[in-house]
Amino acid sequence: MKLSRPVSWFLLAFGAWSWLIWITFVKNLWNDASGLAFDDAGDPTAYFWVHLLLAVTSFVLGTGVGVIGLRGVRALRHERG
Repeated sequence: MKLSRPVSWFLLAFGAWSWLIWITFVKNLWNDASGLAFDDAGDPTAYFWVHLLLAVTSFVLGTGVGVIGLRGVRALRHERG
């Protein structure tokens, strides 16, 4: 399958955006002082684990989408050259 240039760049940008957003989210989750992510004893709550799992899943999917986009961009450059 051949990806167009705009689709390849979109997928690459989406993968990078996913990493940027979720890294910020994980930092905020880790530093949470509202009591949602950690209980009074400082132990992680179910909220923490569920959202960490969401973040890890998004990292994996964002990486996969970004790699597909990167491969598409590289294939188009080699085809042109």
